[in-house]
Amino acid sequence: MIRRFCAYGLEFKDSDGFTHEWCTLIPALELEYKTSVNSSTGQMPAMIEKGWNPRLPADTLRKDLIEIHPTASSLKIILDKVKYQAKQSMNDTFDYSKQKWDKSHKVPDFKVGDLVLVSTWNLNNIKGQRNLNILM
Repeated sequence: MIRRFCAYGLEFKDSDGFTHEWCTLIPALELEYKTSVNSSTGQMPAMIEKGWNPRLPADTLRKDLIEIHPTASSLKIILDKVKYQAKQSMNDTFDYSKQKWDKSHKVPDFKVGDLVLVSTWNLNNIKGQRNLNILM
């Protein structure tokens, strides 16, 4: 996920012209990842890992405030733009990766019950006679 987030170089400019280095955004990306609902589990990774959801800055804001400080509102606008930019960058790289994969990948034509050859090149947990595992 971080590779996708940082796919377009070490620096990027947002629409206001601010230049950011991606490594400064990693803590924000980690917080965003841990507090967003995972599509496969339906839960937040922080809830699965720790059993509770972290308290976010938005949770501490009072809902009945009439006036918001201008610095806070401008910071929120900047953070929303960074979040949108990151989401757009990730979607672009997902689409690019999918197109590249689809172009070079062919669908296997074997069926359930067919005998297939399995490579053990990347399996490090195989035990047994080393002469049978020449490449490992």
